[in-house]
Amino acid sequence: MTMLIPLQPGAGSPGDPNSVLGKVRLILESFTADSDELSLTDLVRRSGVPKASVHRLAAELVEWGLLERAGTRYRLGLRLFELGQIVPRQRILREAVLPYMQDVIAATGETIHFAIRESLDVMYVEKIVGHSGLREESRVAGRMPLHSTATGKAILAFSPPSVLEDVLSHGLAPVTRYTTTAPGVLRMQLDRIRREGIALESEETRLGYMSLAVPVFGRRSALVGALSVTAPTTRMHEARFTGALRAAASGVTRALRALP
Repeated sequence: MTMLIPLQPGAGSPGDPNSVLGKVRLILESFTADSDELSLTDLVRRSGVPKASVHRLAAELVEWGLLERAGTRYRLGLRLFELGQIVPRQRILREAVLPYMQDVIAATGETIHFAIRESLDVMYVEKIVGHSGLREESRVAGRMPLHSTATGKAILAFSPPSVLEDVLSHGLAPVTRYTTTAPGVLRMQLDRIRREGIALESEETRLGYMSLAVPVFGRRSALVGALSVTAPTTRMHEARFTGALRAAASGVTRALRALP
């Protein structure tokens, strides 16, 4: 069944917070990984939408399956998950990259991520957890700043210069005490990544952990994302992991170029 949100005349665009779609967006974006169940009061406070509107729209979103009721609280509905699984870009990338991620985890035993750029963040499209690996610190559809992650640095290094300038203009906020926060240092790191084709991040997103990442390219050498291995600093074998990542990235590129 197709679900449509009825728009009243003059309701405005989805970017307008006063439009119907604008209010729906604010309500849905009130949920986070750490706050996956919210009361009506929480939704009003987080969204800034008037209580009467939140109450009415939440009831309609429940009816459509975009929200679910859990007692007096709300959570995101299964219909959103179903829709997410058929987003063409995400589905195509996941299907292409997953077999090669499994090769990397077989070779390393560590946690593997595939990420793409979403605005000034990396967004994880797929994740496979290795032995005693990262289970809670990252998640599929989760985000991290481009400048603090190995996948982000690999993506930044091969993105248009305007992307880096946007990142720098917003400031390099620290995630840990080791996060790169100096623009000059970040520029030097990106220069090295372009020369060597490998990005290294040490304890910039989580203390005690390191990540290696390589860029992944598609047709006409267009950048599509980055593939990484994350491991405790004591288990990071840079030379061996780099070989496995590069082989996987080449495989993904061949798979993407072979698509009709």
